[in-house]
Amino acid sequence: MKNEKAIADHWAQGDVYALIVSALGKMSKSLDEVTLEDLAPVDHFHARGFAATQELADRLPIKAGQHIVDIGCGLGGPARYIARRFQCKVSGLDITQPFVEAGNRLTALLRMEDQVTIQQGDGQRLPYADAAFDGAYTQHVTMNVSDRPRFFSEAYRVLKSGAFFALTEHGLGPNGDPHYPLPWSEDGSQAYLMPPLETRALLEAAGFEDIVLEDTGAKYLAGYRAALEKAEKGMLPPLGIHVLMGQSASQKTRNAARNIDEGRTHPIQVICRKPSASNF
Repeated sequence: MKNEKAIADHWAQGDVYALIVSALGKMSKSLDEVTLEDLAPVDHFHARGFAATQELADRLPIKAGQHIVDIGCGLGGPARYIARRFQCKVSGLDITQPFVEAGNRLTALLRMEDQVTIQQGDGQRLPYADAAFDGAYTQHVTMNVSDRPRFFSEAYRVLKSGAFFALTEHGLGPNGDPHYPLPWSEDGSQAYLMPPLETRALLEAAGFEDIVLEDTGAKYLAGYRAALEKAEKGMLPPLGIHVLMGQSASQKTRNAARNIDEGRTHPIQVICRKPSASNF
């Protein structure tokens, strides 16, 4: 539990919702008129933000009326986007209480409570019944997961037969030893990066099949460099993930880019599925 609290505290403390409302105020955005698109720069709190969520969603076989789980949902931006885009329901789970509180308030602000629910919890111990979901995804969460086999087995357990599982992460690159601080760790503590082929092997061991692993390093490197260029020119908008990352945002972004460039980290996107019942 001590490790879980350290991870949760790393990502956010205090009133996250108030930070977002303050930034919206600087943009002269009325809370009564805020849209999903207005919030996108901040509530897709992972590398490459909204663009990464959209690209992942393009690959997901979600149908209207299905029930999807977002493991490590952060502020719930991806969950709300997925729910709106596919007309489905999404249950979000996150270890960081300030994100959960802010996420539910943002969901209410957008009047999407009938489609999206967010609760606090740990992906290594999912509070859901067996075979509860038609699909699952997790975006840039596993870098903080100490027990990856259990995390994958829990995802497998709560999925229906034939359901998809998707993840994005920064894997450990061939040269290893990443530079810190990074968005997911200040000094390397609570960071559990793994080479992509080991991640693939653990997914297979958990029972997943049809595993498709895509190297996304070039996209992330370009995204980090674009963000750094804006920061150096003083062009960062009032609302963005830098609001949540604080004063170390530029240093973390610079190290993230450097690590990819030097082969110390290896960003990937993975999509696989739980075997259909007929295959058991």
